Amino acid sequence: MQTRNRTAENNAYPKKATIKKTLPPIPPCPSKEQMENSKKRQEARSTKDKSSSYSPMSYAQATNAAASILKIKETFPALPNKKILEIHDAAFPKPDNKGRRIQHTTKGLSRKQAIIPTSDNIKDIIMGEANAHIFQINMLLKSIKSSTRAKFICPCPGGIAINMNSVPNTSDLNTIERYLKSINGAGNNDVLASRLPQSKSYLKITGIPYIQPNGNKLTGDDITTTMKQLKLFEPVNLAVKPRVIKASPKSNIAII
Repeated sequence: MQTRNRTAENNAYPKKATIKKTLPPIPPCPSKEQMENSKKRQEARSTKDKSSSYSPMSYAQATNAAASILKIKETFPALPNKKILEIHDAAFPKPDNKGRRIQHTTKGLSRKQAIIPTSDNIKDIIMGEANAHIFQINMLLKSIKSSTRAKFICPCPGGIAINMNSVPNTSDLNTIERYLKSINGAGNNDVLASRLPQSKSYLKITGIPYIQPNGNKLTGDDITTTMKQLKLFEPVNLAVKPRVIKASPKSNIAII
């Protein structure tokens, strides 16, 4: 009876399945020939990458390279040409263009501006109602079928600067100038000719007599008047009034 009961119990509970764990087969070691072929393919790939990233030399670089090769040849005349080239390549490695950055000039004023020299009085009037003036300027630009539009007005040394959505042309500048001159309270000399932003340079003039033939001393106004009469200075706009000093206390030569 006990034996039959144990048999029935064993039949009621199924036996657990046994899982045989088998390791994956070990791949065979590559042969010596396969390793050499793989190494050759890697070397060919690296050589191709280097050749694609190399850029041709300029005329000055090629001239300097030829001069350095000739100097090495004169120093070691017994060496073969192949060794001389190896010495040159080791002393002057070829430049790698990877990660090369473009050199930029110093940032300055944007060309999408109109610079209008004004007096302090009219400058305060314009800045007091800047939004209204922007609206009127855009209406006038639209009337002449121009795609340029004024964005905002900001003060700048000696006048105002109007930021535009694009570089204004001569017609746009003339339209803006005519409108600003028509503002109530603006005189003939309160608004000068509008222009685009220009680069600033330092100008030094020497060899001019400090005492004029009429006995008067040379002033900055005399220099400004003379420069306006010369065609050489027609495209030049002075940022500040010229300063006149003597070369030495006892000299009659002025430096501007």
